[in-house]
Amino acid sequence: MEDIMGAVSSSVRKHPLWWYVPLTFVLSWGAIVLAVWISTGGLSPTPDQFRRTVPVTVPAMLLGPAVAGMALTGMAWGTAGYRSLWSRLLAWRVGLRWYLFALLVAPVTMAVVVLVLRLSSPDYSPGLSAAADKAATVALAAVLGAVTGLFEEIGWTGFATPAARRRFSVLRTGILVGVLWGAWHFFVSLWGGGGTNGGISAGTFMSLWVLGVFAGQLTAFRVLMAWVYERTGSLLLAALMHASLTAFQFILNPTAPGVPQQVYPWGYAAAAWLVVGAVALAGSAGLTSRSVWHQSRGVGNRYATPTHP
Repeated sequence: MEDIMGAVSSSVRKHPLWWYVPLTFVLSWGAIVLAVWISTGGLSPTPDQFRRTVPVTVPAMLLGPAVAGMALTGMAWGTAGYRSLWSRLLAWRVGLRWYLFALLVAPVTMAVVVLVLRLSSPDYSPGLSAAADKAATVALAAVLGAVTGLFEEIGWTGFATPAARRRFSVLRTGILVGVLWGAWHFFVSLWGGGGTNGGISAGTFMSLWVLGVFAGQLTAFRVLMAWVYERTGSLLLAALMHASLTAFQFILNPTAPGVPQQVYPWGYAAAAWLVVGAVALAGSAGLTSRSVWHQSRGVGNRYATPTHP
């Protein structure tokens, strides 16, 4: 038994992403499918049926990245890995400019896109404008943002990003993790968003929507998250950045079905990639550099700790 555990631990250290991705998907997707099956009696729920299962499915889904990240950290690096994870989660002394960027980049880019599109049609009004209780909506968005940011980033930034960063530049790490992160949302998007096609065929709607959201805005935002994490080493800041994205999606995303659900994601994807471009053009940004990351071999408290030039 000890030989088996030793072999597994060695494999996790050598191939962390190969372990993290399947485990996260199995845990999260398995939880969603199980919850939907129990609640609806099948695997083809209507959007309304799926929304009724959200109090069960979403928390279960969020456990996937957190459980996978923590379990694999312990298997590979033991208590040293957990100390590293905890220290990065408590790394809050990173400078005010990083907090401003992390908290504002999502709402500012979203608001610009919504304001521009709103000039063409009221269908692009922010979702908050249609809420009956705006204060409760904002409070709910803040809570959802905080919970999703913490649980998801324990895995995606705490484990997957450093694992990819051992081999790839910040840009390639962000793209790789971003595509995987987007794909991880598939079932929630498929069932939860099924009522937003507005008459467009489901196949066409989902294909365009997946490209706009998964390969577009989420991947671009993950590149920015990888860059911020590279420069600060703060898992806390990554969680806050994710929290801001989730909360303001809830507040600012237009809710009108059909064409707005296609145009807005592509608009925000373009805006997010423009920010990535601006970061890349900054001479000291380091998006394509691989030289500032420790290449230690499986030492838990060094495995995911960036250095700063």
